[in-house]
Amino acid sequence: MAGMIPLSDASRRPDRFSAVTTSIIVLNVFVFILELMGGDEFVKQWSVIPADIVAGRHWITILTAMFMHGGFVHILGNMVFLWAFGPELEDAMGRLRYLAFYLMSGIVASLAQVAAIPSSTVPNLGASGAIAGVMGAFLITYPRDQIRTVLLLGIFARITLIPAALLIGLWFLIQLFDGVGAVADVQTGGVAYMAHVGGFLFGVVTGRWFERATRAAAWRA
Repeated sequence: MAGMIPLSDASRRPDRFSAVTTSIIVLNVFVFILELMGGDEFVKQWSVIPADIVAGRHWITILTAMFMHGGFVHILGNMVFLWAFGPELEDAMGRLRYLAFYLMSGIVASLAQVAAIPSSTVPNLGASGAIAGVMGAFLITYPRDQIRTVLLLGIFARITLIPAALLIGLWFLIQLFDGVGAVADVQTGGVAYMAHVGGFLFGVVTGRWFERATRAAAWRA
């Protein structure tokens, strides 16, 4: 079974320290520690339950759930992906616009998942939707960049360079096709694929709007 784990952008480096991306990672780790201490009650209180959102209850969870995770593998995978694509996008957008973009991506992703399974009572949580937005914006901003990636082939692994358009494009297709199948089984939990799709499409559509004025002028030129 093959897999790909992005590590960093080999084509460019940010002009300054990625303060927002780093802070988001630290916040996610902090909240995960609170989850471990609070147990199931903490998860139920602060994660998104689609049926509650549809009923007009617990709207704050749309924000809080994007900083929560279902386990060590979940948070590790998400933070690796965020660190691979976030710093360059933060550099392109500027810190405040990037933060606003990240939060809006997470909100749109949660609403997409709620729209797909409105009657579900399964808690939804994770930064995946917001990170999918980051990946969508990265795709249209730096499609030709080479991403340093761990390529897993069975028991073998090697680090190689893969174009961002290919890596992110394959990732999105997997989310799209898996999401179509997952919607039919709304009570089993698992991966919130439609949140990934919703966040990604938000990033593709709005990513350039959040770029700094100088970059926006360059795109128009």
